[in-house]
Amino acid sequence: MNLLRTWLVARKDLRLGPRSPIFLYALVMPVVATLMVSVVFGSLFAPQPRLGIVDHGQSVLSEEAELLEDIQVTFLESEDELKTRVEENGLDAGLILQEGFDEALMAKESPQLNFFIGGESLASNRVIIAVTTFDLVRGVAGSASLIDVDIETIGDDVALPVSQRLVPMLVMLAVIIAGLFVPAASLVEEKEHDTLNAVLVTPTQMPDVLAAKGLVGFVLAVATAIVTLILNNAFSNDPVALLLVIMIAALMAVEFGLILGSWAPDSNTLFTVAKGGNFFLMLPVFFFLWPGLPQWIPKLMPTYYFLSPLFSVAIEGASLAEVLPELTIAGAICVALMPVVLLMGRRMESVLASE
Repeated sequence: MNLLRTWLVARKDLRLGPRSPIFLYALVMPVVATLMVSVVFGSLFAPQPRLGIVDHGQSVLSEEAELLEDIQVTFLESEDELKTRVEENGLDAGLILQEGFDEALMAKESPQLNFFIGGESLASNRVIIAVTTFDLVRGVAGSASLIDVDIETIGDDVALPVSQRLVPMLVMLAVIIAGLFVPAASLVEEKEHDTLNAVLVTPTQMPDVLAAKGLVGFVLAVATAIVTLILNNAFSNDPVALLLVIMIAALMAVEFGLILGSWAPDSNTLFTVAKGGNFFLMLPVFFFLWPGLPQWIPKLMPTYYFLSPLFSVAIEGASLAEVLPELTIAGAICVALMPVVLLMGRRMESVLASE
């Protein structure tokens, strides 16, 4: 591989890149996807706080709660059902009123109020429900503070809204489109227009072409992934660790893109195969959205080994040392893919020479 020839091909692709719809889509997609997630899952359309109540004594507090307009109140029959609904994020909080609760308040005693909070509920919903509940209690008691509140968090200790759990998916989309589709589509386009044959009759060799296409996809994937993290306020925890994760992710995506682009004879085949292949590459994302699913399944996918470190560092605040074992596996996968890239490049060169 010649570095000068590689740079000349890469510079040509960068100069002509804005003419390609896929190239432009890779640049615009992170911003558009982040805005869509913010609108759908952000505070603009945030759901009403959801409170569940189990009333063992027909408390006046239940009657007052039923009249609330800004809180969705659900009455349940059993404590177990209430805890299950809260733990599964079906409710933001749960309230258990023991028999004789009102009488104890009237007698100036301190009855226990069992108050359960969902670990995945929005912090704003928790505050609204807690303040409203305490106001209802004070209204029934006619006093400022007569109760002994027992608050218990059910589910994850750290509340992770859906918008944060979607960050790996947004980064994955940015990396796949820029790192996989851009090099693959560029190779296929050049084969369809016979420009690749024209390049190969010059001193430029196939390894130079593959390295140039990969370089463009790598730079674009790293840039769009960083922009995506910044837009989602997830790049500030450990920039060095995140940059390393992104670089490994971009390299893996580029290698898959070069393999696919070398194999696909035309654009229709490229996009047909990519549609099915992307499902398997994106599969680990769903297990970050629903952590209750069996966690051994995503470990069968190569993309898991950079998505998991990405989630741990960007969302959970893990250090580089904590995610290094998974990153090492991701790096090993990248090394193992390099001979495959070269083999597919030679195969493509042979096919072009025979035409």
